[in-house]
Amino acid sequence: MSKTPSDQPQNLEDELLAEYSFDYQKAKPNRFAVRNETQKLTVVVLDEDVAQVFTTPESVNKVLRALIESMPQSESGETA
Repeated sequence: MSKTPSDQPQNLEDELLAEYSFDYQKAKPNRFAVRNETQKLTVVVLDEDVAQVFTTPESVNKVLRALIESMPQSESGETA
């Protein structure tokens, strides 16, 4: 007959400690984490009437890019 977990003796190494000490000076960056510094997302809340017309992020971005292109440019190349 196989032993059930309650029949087996308790191993103290399997217990969780109340607190763990972590040496942050030995920590290394996660090499699997995405490091995309160039793309930064900004969340903007649309009013309900605007959100009914522009239902996708792509449609909002398309219209805003067209608006930016139509805006007059200053001498330094920035949008006025």
